[in-house]
Amino acid sequence: MDFYIEKFQRVLLLLGGRYFLFAGLAFVICYVIFRKRFAAKKIQSTFPKNSDFLREIGYSFSSMLIFALIITPIYFNPEIRLHSTIYTDISEMGWGYYVLAFPVMFIMHDAYFYWLHRWMHQPTMYRLVHLTHHKSTNPSPWAAYAFHPFEAILENGIAVVFYFTIPVHLTHVPIFFMFSILYNIYGHFGWELYPKGFNKTIVGRWVNTAVAHNQHHKFVKGNYGLYFLFWDRLMGTLREDYDEAYEKHKAKSA
Repeated sequence: MDFYIEKFQRVLLLLGGRYFLFAGLAFVICYVIFRKRFAAKKIQSTFPKNSDFLREIGYSFSSMLIFALIITPIYFNPEIRLHSTIYTDISEMGWGYYVLAFPVMFIMHDAYFYWLHRWMHQPTMYRLVHLTHHKSTNPSPWAAYAFHPFEAILENGIAVVFYFTIPVHLTHVPIFFMFSILYNIYGHFGWELYPKGFNKTIVGRWVNTAVAHNQHHKFVKGNYGLYFLFWDRLMGTLREDYDEAYEKHKAKSA
């Protein structure tokens, strides 16, 4: 038991460390130190209340506890890990696979998130579960993991999918989720980091942006993607005013 408690604490420290480091840096720089200087360039001109920040942090910490509880036994229990697709030696699959696995994981996660997210917006699920996340109508970086406990379980289901479908090296999932939390924080950041006109470029029209996800929080419907806009465009759920909102925001922040 002591062994699993120690491993659980280790996983939780990794998840929490990344969350508080990256979200905290974004928050301190833009919401505290340079708040007045950057205020005019914010996607929504107003700022959340302190009570909103505390709520987001509280639910995010709850989510990280759940994430750690799910990941720890898969990663460290030899009887469970035996049935997973985890491998330890990069040479088993080669460096080519090791590198290419990351874009595959992003595509898988984006599809998983999109359809889970659409389901979460069904009236009953939204009212009982997803509304917890949508209390952040003007999200901050702290909102990245601010999920209802049941949604946190489902959100972390993608880790289970990775561990039991495609071959994943010991380092694949930890590295993947480092980039995932960074992009999640960016999506809830409150400022758009991509340049003017990015939304109309060959690449940019398929990439999810802070403006797109901010619209989702503000208006509740539309823009359900995580990393990409592929599913939103394919399924007709991209808000019709997205491009206009992006261009208007970049003109304001120029």
